[in-house]
Amino acid sequence: MFDFLYFYAIMGVNIPIWRNFMNLNENVNTVIDKCEEINKNLNNVTCCFSGHRAQSLPWKVNESSPRCQIMKEKLKEEIIKAIKRGYVNFICGMALGFDVICAETVIELKKEYPEIKIIGALPCRTQDKLWQEKDKKRYREILEKLDKIRCIYDEYIGAECMLERNRYMVNNSSLLIALFNGKPGGTKSTIEYAKKQNLRIIVITQ
Repeated sequence: MFDFLYFYAIMGVNIPIWRNFMNLNENVNTVIDKCEEINKNLNNVTCCFSGHRAQSLPWKVNESSPRCQIMKEKLKEEIIKAIKRGYVNFICGMALGFDVICAETVIELKKEYPEIKIIGALPCRTQDKLWQEKDKKRYREILEKLDKIRCIYDEYIGAECMLERNRYMVNNSSLLIALFNGKPGGTKSTIEYAKKQNLRIIVITQ
């Protein structure tokens, strides 16, 4: 076996300094291992959401529609099931449509399950810049009730914002609850990415 200490001695390296460096390196690796373990444990109790925006939903913006009401009940049931399996963190992308419905559902369930947390994963700080006033109002009311906000970019830089936001949510979760119509788009790509990351996936039909 190669003797590194002997090698560094004949090369003029101060052995105590080298040993201190090796100890520091071992400590750093230990911290990294512990951080990875903590992150894995957090992932195991974290669920994220993905679904279509309002214009792609059968009921559009009419959430009083019977189909929307049925979907909301299914969503609530799945979130409660997740809570009973030990999930306490829920990450939401906060887009108009399915996302805000998910956020509002978790916020409402906090009354019954105060231990759960809702985290907003925003693609950029200016996400609502071009939205209608009524949508901005709803959005900002939800933001005030979030337990934590994670903002990927300061400004909108294109579709990359959304992609990075979706990956962030999947990378920090072990469960994905999705509303999916089977068509290509952000939700489909998020589901495909979640499969590669071995997440459990629950798809709610419209």
